[in-house]
Amino acid sequence: MPISLPRALTPLRQPRFRLLMAGQITSNVGDACYEVALPWYVLATHGGVVLLGAVLAAYGIPRTVLIAVGGYASDRWRPHTVMLATDITRAVALAGLALAATAGPARAAVLIPLAILIGAGEGLFLPASFSIVPSLLTGDDLLAGNALSASSTQLATIVGPALGGALVAVGGTEFAFALDAATFAVSALTLWRLSTRPATNPAPAALAPPTGAGTSTPAPTLRTLLRTERVLSIMLLVSVAANLGAGGLDVALPALVHGPLRAGATGYGVILAAFGGGALLGTLMVGQLRHPRRPMVAGAVAFLLMALCIALTPYGGSVAGVAAVTAGFGITNGFGNVLTTTAFQRWAPPGTLGRLSGLRLLTSFGLFPLSVAFGAIIVRDFGPAPFFLFTAAILAAAILVGLTQRAYRDLGAAQQGAPVRLAGQLPQPEG
Repeated sequence: MPISLPRALTPLRQPRFRLLMAGQITSNVGDACYEVALPWYVLATHGGVVLLGAVLAAYGIPRTVLIAVGGYASDRWRPHTVMLATDITRAVALAGLALAATAGPARAAVLIPLAILIGAGEGLFLPASFSIVPSLLTGDDLLAGNALSASSTQLATIVGPALGGALVAVGGTEFAFALDAATFAVSALTLWRLSTRPATNPAPAALAPPTGAGTSTPAPTLRTLLRTERVLSIMLLVSVAANLGAGGLDVALPALVHGPLRAGATGYGVILAAFGGGALLGTLMVGQLRHPRRPMVAGAVAFLLMALCIALTPYGGSVAGVAAVTAGFGITNGFGNVLTTTAFQRWAPPGTLGRLSGLRLLTSFGLFPLSVAFGAIIVRDFGPAPFFLFTAAILAAAILVGLTQRAYRDLGAAQQGAPVRLAGQLPQPEG
């Protein structure tokens, strides 16, 4: 008798998706350990905050710059190929970092080149990671698969830092770096195994053909899509508006905890954990749904509720009150992100999802420094509360403007009697 799985877990019936999830969960936990070990290694060996800032910049700049390149590479050589190559590269770089930590104190001449290599790998990897799930799953499984993928990332951000701290305390930073290198090697192995296993989906052609590789109709360019697809411009406008305030919350929230709430690092950690737990719950909730007929409308409602939570955050009155509101922020964020990402994947023309994902990611990573700087100025001059209200207002305004456009409301909508087109799926011949 076949085992009945909850809807959120049905994508795990696909062997190739199971391989992907196993590798990505492993590497996500390793990344979270790295995020603890790197600053500890630099600061504990008297490298100082200047060196730490330089290393983080050396990681962040190539990551942002190469996102667009990673999107093109994903469309040209298939997502799993790009992910495999970047995981191997980062495994080697992390192994080098482990050796450097074993050899002695932090040195710029070693750390900065390795950080550049790791950041470049991340930039190339990200668009492919957004493109690969539609190549493995179809129908309602796509929404549940995206929810599982997002849930694994959220779970890693909750479990990973605690594990990383324990590893550093017991075995030193070199042990944490070596573990991260091993997790990338595991991920690379699962991606290689994925590429050698035949597709078992009921839909044909799990992956979009590489651009120019014998296809009768070449994939449209980004310039063409921006000129002809009005909905793409609307989506980018909404994304830019939403991310304009997102980075600054990393300044406003700790300022709120340290200032008006008069709480310490423990209180701040509780609030961050509430957000992470909420985001995990939100992604698990959406995985239980059938694909909504109008996913962008459902996602927009979630984001409007998220804006309300952001606006209420500075008025929580206590760590517990702010944590409760922040948990709601996380739930609505996780729920809305999975819905809108799935709608975007269903809409994207074949052979373009990598580049389009890269373009969307640029609106997030590219605006982060500007948002942080703007948030710091507002918080310094007016306190944290006005920035929360600004972020909530601009997010709500962007969502409401998007909802006035029918193309935005209909993005990814299931039409009665019509098959859903996936970005990684070739059009089927009629008759």
